[in-house]
Amino acid sequence: MLGLYYDGELRLREDLPVPEPGPGEALIKVMAAGICHTDKEIVKGYMDFTGVPGHEFVGVVEMVDDPNMLGKRVVGEINCPCRVCPVCVEGKTNHCHDRTTLGISGRDGAFAEYLTLPISNLHVIPDTLPLYAAVFVEPLAACFRITEQVHINPSHRVVVLGDGKLGLMAAQVMRLNGCALLAVGRYIHKLKILDRLGIRTVMENDLDKDERFDVVIESTGSPEGFYLARSLVDPAGIIVQKSTYVESVSVDISSLVVDEISVIGSRCGPFEPAIRALLRGLVNVQELIDRRFPLEMGLQAFEYAMRDQSLKVILEMRTYPAEGLREPGELQVEPVI
Repeated sequence: MLGLYYDGELRLREDLPVPEPGPGEALIKVMAAGICHTDKEIVKGYMDFTGVPGHEFVGVVEMVDDPNMLGKRVVGEINCPCRVCPVCVEGKTNHCHDRTTLGISGRDGAFAEYLTLPISNLHVIPDTLPLYAAVFVEPLAACFRITEQVHINPSHRVVVLGDGKLGLMAAQVMRLNGCALLAVGRYIHKLKILDRLGIRTVMENDLDKDERFDVVIESTGSPEGFYLARSLVDPAGIIVQKSTYVESVSVDISSLVVDEISVIGSRCGPFEPAIRALLRGLVNVQELIDRRFPLEMGLQAFEYAMRDQSLKVILEMRTYPAEGLREPGELQVEPVI
């Protein structure tokens, strides 16, 4: 099997074994997968991960015990809990201490031709949802997680920091709540995507540093983003921390206590509202697609994705026959743009 493999160095390998699904799991033929900020941090050493990275995907179920799932086009939740420990019994399965996480911790991910996931993690994608839009279900679900954690209403002043893929989607999700919204970024071509949707934007260099907000969503992907978030949040306000990074952040705990600032870590979220939002056109992801590369050019895709100016980079998978998995077929999708 062809795939990207990280073991201190990101490499393209043709000798990867096709994963075997365990009890209650499905074998999924990956159709397309997106490179996100977490993937870029992983190849810098985040989580000490070894294996196939990648967790944003859409694919087809090729082997499964449930005949109703066979051949279905699916996306998948990335956390695979044990479901029997006290944390899981409490319903906090995404925080199971023994969980594996697709392409991030203990489980090979989506930057290969096949992956496995528990059937309970899978969500069937309607045929009316375009392939490349489906790639965004997992990160968009992470944006809807914010609304699970923080009640945002029209009276709230909300700022989204960061004009990467996550920030651009988070701003669109926040808009659905009718709040007084501002999006801050560093690249005009990215912010224009939100401008066209009627969302107020400002370049970071032009930001009024005296303006304060009830809720600050930090999605810059950079430690400097947290410091900016801290400077913008109003006393008794909330910082929603979406970014993860290898570097450490120095935090003035006393100032958080004195100003009664809540810092909420925010990670994976609900797939159902994300799928509905994409089907109804409530969130525009088409303009977030920057380039598409075949898996064979995975290293070049990562090199391109590492640029600060880039948006979503998608890997497209070639297909194989159901048996043997040796003869390469044609790409299922259009050539790279």
